[in-house]
Amino acid sequence: MAPFRKFRKSHSTNHEHFDGQHCLEHWYCDNQVYFITARCRDRVPAFASEEAKSIFWDRFNYYTKLHGFTPFVTSLLDNHYHTEGYLKVGEELGPMMRKLHGSVSKLVNDLLPERRIPFWGDTKGHDYFDGCIRDVLQCRRAYYYTYTQCRRHGVCMIRPDTVTLASTWISNARCDAR
Repeated sequence: MAPFRKFRKSHSTNHEHFDGQHCLEHWYCDNQVYFITARCRDRVPAFASEEAKSIFWDRFNYYTKLHGFTPFVTSLLDNHYHTEGYLKVGEELGPMMRKLHGSVSKLVNDLLPERRIPFWGDTKGHDYFDGCIRDVLQCRRAYYYTYTQCRRHGVCMIRPDTVTLASTWISNARCDAR
């Protein structure tokens, strides 16, 4: 049996459960594929304008490169985004998300008629969800889910041959990044 990989967990509390609910935690693990998703507070369509989308993509590309996150696939809709990609150094996840969300919320808020504070997250204070991809099947499913996001929301059409190519690529990729 292979030894366990080292990782660090971040907690907003010292307790694993609170009020019968499991507390949210982030796992920081080196050489890991992550699935990350975040939504605007109250599902406000903050990215409806092309200018807001442009801000997101500019900041996303900047901070993912700065922190060594290599996205495989990313989708941005009017009020949320999903991304799946490889992160070499797990400890970079927190700073990357803090900087990305901080700069995007400031710049997009400048465009909105009414400032949204807090900009990201749900009513429980969770700004984003990140999950460590455990195996190739989970990697393929997360990739397909993210890749076909716009079609499910009626934003765009996806040619069937591009989905087949994406499935072939992801099946040949090493998604469990040991």
